[in-house]
Amino acid sequence: MNTILFDLDGTLIDSSEGIIKCVLYTLDFYGIKEPDTAKLYRFIGPPLSESFERYYGFSHEKAYEAVQKYREYYTVTGIFENALYDGIADLLADLRGAGRVLSLATSKPEPFALRILEHFGIAALFDHVAGAELTGPRNSKSSVLRHACGLCGVEDMQQCLMVGDRKYDVLGAHAVGMPCAGVLYGYGSRHELEEAGAECLCDDVPSLRRRLT
Repeated sequence: MNTILFDLDGTLIDSSEGIIKCVLYTLDFYGIKEPDTAKLYRFIGPPLSESFERYYGFSHEKAYEAVQKYREYYTVTGIFENALYDGIADLLADLRGAGRVLSLATSKPEPFALRILEHFGIAALFDHVAGAELTGPRNSKSSVLRHACGLCGVEDMQQCLMVGDRKYDVLGAHAVGMPCAGVLYGYGSRHELEEAGAECLCDDVPSLRRRLT
């Protein structure tokens, strides 16, 4: 595959600390105490508003409000409470050096995603950065992937490869006719990715390298 699209959270970076702290900050605003922070890993991957609705019974309007509250903490502190997975920067550099077209494809709002890439010094390794809109219809994984392929000038999405760690990456890729490689070092389980139909699974960054190079 000449064009490779990467998810961000759980694929390039371990963002669990920042996301969990943001969710706790938001829930506290609504007077909700969540002693089992392991449950909050469910927020990593899908659109935030959907998670607030699904897991805490928020109405659509309240979930939208909750996302704004989440971003109060995220934009100042949470955005940088993460870490780049070992070996990812070198892998991206080698793929770029080999002539691959690289794009980010994340459900995180695009401006935030770009700030994270710049923070870790890897923004220049991507040809394009595609993310969700802060306000607007582009918030599903499939819509982000269509946007990414448009930026890359790709018409036949079967010639691309999505790389992600959750079922949302796999299902979004399949919705636009694109194969997906699942990574098991992120936040999705083997069962989740297999059930979603990932074309291949990579246990760690070295195995992802073997798959892509």
